[in-house]
Amino acid sequence: MSNIYVDDLGEGFPFVLVHGYLGSSEMWTFQKEFFSKDYRVITPALPGFGESHNVKSLDSINKMAKEIINVLDQKKIDKFNLIGHSMGGMIVQEITKLIGDRVNKLICFATGSIGDIPGRFETIDASIKKLREEGIKKTIDRVPQKWFVKGKNDKNYFLCENAAKDIVEDTAINALYAMKNWNGFDNLKNIKNETLIIWGDQDKSYNFDQVKTLENNIPSSKLEIINGYGHNVHLEVPDKFNEILGKFI
Repeated sequence: MSNIYVDDLGEGFPFVLVHGYLGSSEMWTFQKEFFSKDYRVITPALPGFGESHNVKSLDSINKMAKEIINVLDQKKIDKFNLIGHSMGGMIVQEITKLIGDRVNKLICFATGSIGDIPGRFETIDASIKKLREEGIKKTIDRVPQKWFVKGKNDKNYFLCENAAKDIVEDTAINALYAMKNWNGFDNLKNIKNETLIIWGDQDKSYNFDQVKTLENNIPSSKLEIINGYGHNVHLEVPDKFNEILGKFI
């Protein structure tokens, strides 16, 4: 049984949205609003994050994937469309590895096939060290603004502040270890699902090599690049993002 928070809106074919590092269900605010008119939109908050901040956090992508699968089993959801953002993109790849026959269409958004990315702005070990030195509050003040081209001046930056306000240091560190120890590259060729890869060309978290690796190795995939925006395209230009998603699913 899963005891994490799950927002469940609308009726129709299920669409499951998995948030990323320091995120919450609320990060999908504009997608919930748009897609719940035609789909049953399921947006969990991962253990330790956002609305599930009181639930013990997990230290592996595989465990996080199984937590989402538990939610879907509890809700008796068999087939569904699936999107994951950033760390959530790793989780949805893992879900597809575990129960790929239940995934209708897959969307990998601003993510890659490996957690400790070659060419990342810093190693994950360096991120963990910095987090321990400066503390969770300074990390939350420093990191999410880098996900927007306009930084804290983006009109929807407040959603990141809301999402992260109750996260404790252990949760943030566990998630970094989860990413560090995850590598999904070998499984890409086994993803038989029709897959959309979305990436903003100003993304400082995941470089072009990462999304190109997904496109080159997932057999039935296509890449959509949104020019001029960063890691949080779904909050920067939600209408454009939703239009691309809507056409795909």
